Amino acid sequence: MPSAPRSTRARIREFALSLPEAVEEFPWDESAVVKVNKKIFVFLGAEGAEAPGISVKLRDEEAHGHALAVPGAAPTGYGLGRAGWVSVPLVAGGAPVELLCDWVEESYRTIAPKRLVARLDG
Repeated sequence: MPSAPRSTRARIREFALSLPEAVEEFPWDESAVVKVNKKIFVFLGAEGAEAPGISVKLRDEEAHGHALAVPGAAPTGYGLGRAGWVSVPLVAGGAPVELLCDWVEESYRTIAPKRLVARLDG
């Protein structure tokens, strides 16, 4: 993986794990996910993946449309796309890391219990 996508993935991972009660798990070998309350809010994939990317759940129509406008982005497979999940590639010159982190936070807010969202806002 080129250094820019590796650095972007590391920053997204760090941000996701900074959210209240977020934990990293590896349910499929090296493929990482970050969960809150035992529910996935971001798929990070494997650290050394050839085609790195993340998947997030975006309920906000504007954010969802914006994410799908990123070159190479698509509704997440396995039927998750119908529930608002979007897979976004991490490539040099792609979506800025700050925007990707905003989408991770929106995904967290969609998945997390209200008490944790309130903690995030507090």
